[in-house]
Amino acid sequence: MAVSAASARPVPGPRGLPLFGNLAAFGRDPLAFFGRLRDHGDVVTWRLGPRRSVFVSRPDHIAEFLAAVEQTFEPLEIGWGLKQLVGDSVLLSKGADWRRKRTLVQPTVRPRHVRTYATTMVDCATELAGAWREGRRVDVRREMTRLTQRIVVRTLFGNDLEDDGGRLGDAMAAIQRELATELRGGVNLFLPSWARPPWRRRLLAAVTVVDAEIRRLIDARRAEDPADGRQDDLLGRLLAARDEDGRALTAREVRDEAVTLWAAGHETTSTTLTWTWLLLSRSPDAHARLTEELDRVLGGRPPAYEDYERLPWTRQIVKEALRLYPPAWVIPAVAGKDAALGGSPVRAGTIVWCSQWTTHRDPRWFRDPAAFRPERWDADAPDAVPDHAWFPFGGGRRTCLGARFALVEATLVLATLARRFHLEADPHDGRPAVGLLLQPAVPVRATVRAR
Repeated sequence: MAVSAASARPVPGPRGLPLFGNLAAFGRDPLAFFGRLRDHGDVVTWRLGPRRSVFVSRPDHIAEFLAAVEQTFEPLEIGWGLKQLVGDSVLLSKGADWRRKRTLVQPTVRPRHVRTYATTMVDCATELAGAWREGRRVDVRREMTRLTQRIVVRTLFGNDLEDDGGRLGDAMAAIQRELATELRGGVNLFLPSWARPPWRRRLLAAVTVVDAEIRRLIDARRAEDPADGRQDDLLGRLLAARDEDGRALTAREVRDEAVTLWAAGHETTSTTLTWTWLLLSRSPDAHARLTEELDRVLGGRPPAYEDYERLPWTRQIVKEALRLYPPAWVIPAVAGKDAALGGSPVRAGTIVWCSQWTTHRDPRWFRDPAAFRPERWDADAPDAVPDHAWFPFGGGRRTCLGARFALVEATLVLATLARRFHLEADPHDGRPAVGLLLQPAVPVRATVRAR
């Protein structure tokens, strides 16, 4: 459903400080800050340090904004740290370079390929379920991270890591912590690239670990004989991809895309599943409806790719978790030239922001927005959700390439585990910590309960 178009006449946001603008408030708590901006109006001006910014929160304005990215607006790199991890991958590249890389990377995650990955998703989840026992205490995020990392490594590289993903997982956790330090510090966003405060040194050390392990796997694959039959995975497709001029990705480009697929392919889904288990633990009615659906549709067998469409309630649970706790929580882009949004001018150089966290929790679009209600996504739900009121994977031309992979993975993993177990989470306030993704601020610990 589309909401009626509204004027995007900007209103001023909170007053900031000379030179620093609203940097301190943004760095202290970006989620709360964006919530206050939304309370000012639909289109609100503010300043990130000396830079002009506009925050939009209406679905129609968000749709217009996202549709214009790569035409009028250019993706904004927030800070220094993310660039060190993903380099010039499709996530951060722009213009003709982005178009070329997207053309080469997109075929690796098309729906027909996701179908082939579904068996790996279920097999890995079944292995985890085989290690769980009634009464076992688990760190939910750690369990989900190890699981989704195993899935993405098998689908990306065709095998498991020698250390079961420990080094890569620990390195990624360290990178997440330092990216959060960069955002929370506010002024850290404006440090010159040559500066090396302790948090940057720690981040670089973790990226070095990621580089070494990913390069080892890429080099091993390049040395293999294609006749061995291990080329039909994400990495094999990246290495085989050619653009319209017949050019392959360079070694550095393969590294950047592999790291991006690895990081995005497991961190977003593990985060979604962690929040999902916490929300289900608090919602006995939703959990009961889940087990009823799994028993009725699966009849005791593991799920398959075809079951993704046959499990609407399971999908709705994932969708509602993504609404309440979207792993990606903000999209910024800068006007490359004088532009317009909702009929109002946007000067060149202005940063336009929209936030999944803020719009997903707007009471205008979602009744009782803080409540976990998967039934709001029922086909016959009375309250239709406007287009772009829910956009956890972004929108427009730069919609996340792995959206289908992530939704299928989260649904099939949840189905595989929940048909045998429930995680009874300890009391948790549900506070997210802002970093590259929205992770729980404190660990989610739970007791495994067999069905």
